[in-house]
Amino acid sequence: MRSIRITLMVLSLLALAACTQEQQNKISRVVQNYTGTDGVLEIYAGDKLVKRFIHIDKLSTAISTSGDIPRPYRFGYGILDSNLNMQADAGEKKVYFEFSDYATNYIFFGQP
Repeated sequence: MRSIRITLMVLSLLALAACTQEQQNKISRVVQNYTGTDGVLEIYAGDKLVKRFIHIDKLSTAISTSGDIPRPYRFGYGILDSNLNMQADAGEKKVYFEFSDYATNYIFFGQP
């Protein structure tokens, strides 16, 4: 049984190594969409942090209803960290959010 697992792992690694970097990125995004990322989104006004959302599974790009054209905003669900302490405190709830690609300075990163 162990040799079958090792063989499958080696074959998987070889198949992944044969993929281009873009194909590997697509595979990684599919895995993240399935498993989630537990990410953090910080929104800045200039150099000042004004909002933080924590425990975000993923950010999505809006798509037009009449085709596959991406819209210039992102959206998701996360806990609004009102006091900016990187913890989900009592009273801080999961909310829907969206932000524009044009007017927002933001950073999205994995939970440290």
